[in-house]
Amino acid sequence: MMFLVLFQHYIYVYISTLQRRQQTSIRAPSFSLSLSPPAGRMLRFARRLLSNMPESTVYGGPKPQTEGRRVTLNQLRLKHRRGEAITVVTAYDYPSAVHIDLAGIDVCLVGDSASMVVHGHDTTLPISLDEMLVHCRAVARGASRPLLVGDLPFGSYESSSSQAVNTAVRVLKEGGMDAIKLEGGAPSRISAAKAIVEAGIAVMGHVGLTPQAISVLGGFRPQGKTVCSAVKVVETALALQEVGCFSVVLECVPGPVAAATTSALQIPTIGIGAGPYCSGQVLVYHDLLGMLQHPHHAKVTPKFCKQYGRVGDMINKSLSDFKQEVENRIFPGPSHTPYKIGEDDVDGFLKELEKLGLKEAAAAAASAVENLEKIGRSSMETPAR
Repeated sequence: MMFLVLFQHYIYVYISTLQRRQQTSIRAPSFSLSLSPPAGRMLRFARRLLSNMPESTVYGGPKPQTEGRRVTLNQLRLKHRRGEAITVVTAYDYPSAVHIDLAGIDVCLVGDSASMVVHGHDTTLPISLDEMLVHCRAVARGASRPLLVGDLPFGSYESSSSQAVNTAVRVLKEGGMDAIKLEGGAPSRISAAKAIVEAGIAVMGHVGLTPQAISVLGGFRPQGKTVCSAVKVVETALALQEVGCFSVVLECVPGPVAAATTSALQIPTIGIGAGPYCSGQVLVYHDLLGMLQHPHHAKVTPKFCKQYGRVGDMINKSLSDFKQEVENRIFPGPSHTPYKIGEDDVDGFLKELEKLGLKEAAAAAASAVENLEKIGRSSMETPAR
């Protein structure tokens, strides 16, 4: 311990001396006094040694996925005032969050739709708060730029405003989210939204088709198709704005109803199946990528979703190609067998195997060395096309 203290003191004195020499060189350039390359390297090493920065920072480790600070509510309000569209995409894990981050999406929503597209359920109802928190944490690690919004899952906020606040606090503290989203416009939901906002947590509302209420709605049915239902959409959105929500999702409502709601509100509306007259749009990550090309998901893929890719087809082909190459002993080839053992070590290894009485194992190892060398020579001799 004493040695370490003395060593650090020596380094500190050495740094001070080098810095004084460097400063003297700057103040009096006529002396042309500067640090030699070895001295410069020593100075940089010493600074690293005494630095309290994380090792990943000191040695150029991982950096945020995109440059720039986290999107804020003020930035969203500014975009809304300018008439600029707001982009929102769901994410449920680290890889999807990284892609959303790199794409420059404004808001990343960790939706309870994970129940369907990740866990394979037919509705959003089964997913628990603890499961949602796992998804939230993974997304928070992958997305450094977009505003992060976490859904309050069914059963985690309906009992009372106190329960709603407690759940929202967990989503921020344990899930790493910036805001929460809750569904519906019943008086109890409005009260819950008000209590959460008063607790200092930003809230995104959700009206129209609210998937957590499908047992009352009679399934995944569009809303706002009658006079009474359309007026209810507008009134509910206004009530959510009144209690402090920073935006409202409009799901599966006719375009004119969405246009009226957007016009009536001073906060942004985020449409999903609500036409082009919203302040922004949201889609489910897996849906817009065409990632899930199988019958179960085809049953629940919404009509309003545009597929910007057919990633699912590429995934299926890649998996099929992998299966065939493994079965035909094509993969892995020499280029994917990167780790070598020296000739002397091979000989020693074979002798040790024979000493252990593992003659067949020694023969297998020798054969592998010979075959890999042969295949490697063959690939080098094959002319490029």
